[in-house]
Amino acid sequence: MQNREAQLEKNNISVTAVNKNVRSSTRKVALVLDFIRGKKADVAIRDLEFTRKRIAHDVKKTVQSAVANAENNYQYDIDTLYIKEAYVGKSIVMKRFRPRAKGRASAIKKPFSRITIILGEKKETKKETKVETKKEPKKEPVKTTTTEDKK
Repeated sequence: MQNREAQLEKNNISVTAVNKNVRSSTRKVALVLDFIRGKKADVAIRDLEFTRKRIAHDVKKTVQSAVANAENNYQYDIDTLYIKEAYVGKSIVMKRFRPRAKGRASAIKKPFSRITIILGEKKETKKETKVETKKEPKKEPVKTTTTEDKK
């Protein structure tokens, strides 16, 4: 009974990891997050390892943190985890100024992002494949006639 209650309670908990100050714009991060959304966690980490975007390293660290949270805090099996949600939001914006011609200055904005990864657990459903045996037609006994029967 307690095990079942623990399972029900476990299903309602979402495992999150938030990386609060990532030095990149939200548009650049969103490209990488769209790439991994819905994938299994280990596949997403592998894909991020070979993605040719600078920000993929920070996203990978956030996914690994979420997997570690799931394993250590909630006792999830890491083989069944998948990326349920992955989104990015705006954080602070550093403002700097660049000297321009005729004594003017132009603003340079250096945006920061906040990456949120939410993991879920997929139930392993084993599909039972029905092995259909070919139905062989019934063989009727062959009647043999002998020469004696004809007489």
